[in-house]
Amino acid sequence: MKKFSNKQKLITILVIAAIAVILQFAFHQQLLAQILVTIVGAIVAFSMFIGMIKTLRSGKYGVDLLAILAVVATLSVSEYWAAMVILVMLTGGDALEDYAAKKANTELKALLDNSPHTAHLICNNGTKDIPVNDVKVNDLITVKPGELVPVDGFIKKGSGLFDESSLTGESRPVSKATGDEVMSGSVNGDHAITLQVTKLAKDSQYQQLVKLVKEAESTPAHFVRLADRYAVPFTIIAIIISLIAWALSGRPERFAEVLVVASPCPLILAAPVAMVSGMSRASRNGIVVKTGSVLEKLAAAKTGAFDKTGTITSGQLTVDKILPAEQIDPTQLLHYAASAEQQSSHILARSLLSYATADNISLSPVDQLEEITGKGILATVDGHDVKVGKLKFVSPEDIDRMVASTAIYISVDGQYYGAITFTDHIRPEAKQTMQRLKELGVTNLLMLTGDQAVIADKVAQQVGITQVKADLLPQDKIKALKAIPTTEHPVFMVGDGVNDAPSLVTADVGIAMGAHGSTAASESAAVVILKDDLSRVAKAVTISQETLKIAKQAVLIGIAICTILMLIASTGIIPAFLGAMLQEVIDTVSILWALKARKMTN
Repeated sequence: MKKFSNKQKLITILVIAAIAVILQFAFHQQLLAQILVTIVGAIVAFSMFIGMIKTLRSGKYGVDLLAILAVVATLSVSEYWAAMVILVMLTGGDALEDYAAKKANTELKALLDNSPHTAHLICNNGTKDIPVNDVKVNDLITVKPGELVPVDGFIKKGSGLFDESSLTGESRPVSKATGDEVMSGSVNGDHAITLQVTKLAKDSQYQQLVKLVKEAESTPAHFVRLADRYAVPFTIIAIIISLIAWALSGRPERFAEVLVVASPCPLILAAPVAMVSGMSRASRNGIVVKTGSVLEKLAAAKTGAFDKTGTITSGQLTVDKILPAEQIDPTQLLHYAASAEQQSSHILARSLLSYATADNISLSPVDQLEEITGKGILATVDGHDVKVGKLKFVSPEDIDRMVASTAIYISVDGQYYGAITFTDHIRPEAKQTMQRLKELGVTNLLMLTGDQAVIADKVAQQVGITQVKADLLPQDKIKALKAIPTTEHPVFMVGDGVNDAPSLVTADVGIAMGAHGSTAASESAAVVILKDDLSRVAKAVTISQETLKIAKQAVLIGIAICTILMLIASTGIIPAFLGAMLQEVIDTVSILWALKARKMTN
């Protein structure tokens, strides 16, 4: 059975209301009008009651009880026109929420509208257009001026400016030259380029963002959690005032008149609209937030945990030294290491490949590849078994060869071939980000890294992190997160690699550095930072806190107006019909205030 949308429900109620008006005022059939409204009101109230029972069974609670009582009370005392106004208000409020959510989510929806569908594949006899999903890794494609880049890759020929604003929130075009990576979803400038594909369409940056948007749009149920905190006390107060008014006046109509103005709509509408508006504002800043509840958790965050490589560091590691084993040619060492790492998205792999390309090192295709999370890569290159990664994984018997810097180690067919060290660059915004987080109340900052303690301690000291846990495997990071005291929650974890994915799921809020991060990290995270800028983490917390502040203000303003009107209605001054109309004023004020969360300064 097809489920009616909120807009369809509103139209249905309006049609029934129009029929009731015609019956009473055109044909003078008051009884028929009353029966029609009473039947419709009873059906709606009963359906709301069933929904409320389901909500209670799931361990949650909401504000449906007030709406049900208001409809039943007005029908019981023959105030059927007031009941009809309440029904219009309820269905209209839901429809208005959908509209506000749609308007607030404009920036996210733009990703879906602009999704690329075809690519210009370079063939022996020219180019041909093929579906973007048919493009394979290492294919060469042409991206014409003004076109959307369909898949991730690097420039094989040409150069130009690329608009990445839909991906990163950065309005200034980015200059790209031969060898530079280009993300799908960015817009090419004035010159055609040849792109060598590095990822399939389904794994490319743009399609991952589309997937994140769909997830964000499919989880509206989480948005009402803020409202639920106020639902129970507000409902109790409304019922007490209405019962006292009934008892003192001796008239049951007074009970209905009070409940009619006890509008639950500031609770039903204000919080969701504010949350969706906050998500929209975040997207304009290059931050994809998957659910509204994430904003609530981030707003209250007390602990921030960070990976080191690719997160606190800038992602621009450079090869420092080539340290071959005895009688091993440095060129051969580089050849095997770069060949094995050419399909990896890890920061060290990207740096190694850039170095190898600049040094004209030839790469061989990988026949078999296995990435062992937290340890390294096992690959078959030129018929040889190549291991690249941590020394304990590559050649545990040569543990004395470990160097005191960021490095990868290589073995071929079980023989230790040597190490390659890297110079790590701390992100220039890292120290300021940590300071800003402390100002926002995230006072417990720690680093969780698989790197050596001596390196991790040095980086942490430079950026202002006091707690460091080093030499961690993914399962160790999970243990460290679970060991954080309850008093220091909520906890967010920031990472970018495949090895961070389990930690991002374990934390209360997982934040992925998605500009160069792995697909696994982005899919596991609740928040994805699209621009390679750590300060966006502090920006996400700021937006969350300001959004929650506005949501609370909108809810409390609505509750205050409702309470004042309830006290006035308890004296009998406000008839039930007029009280029902006043609800629309309360709704409008609450929603307009909640929409401020979208319009705030970025």
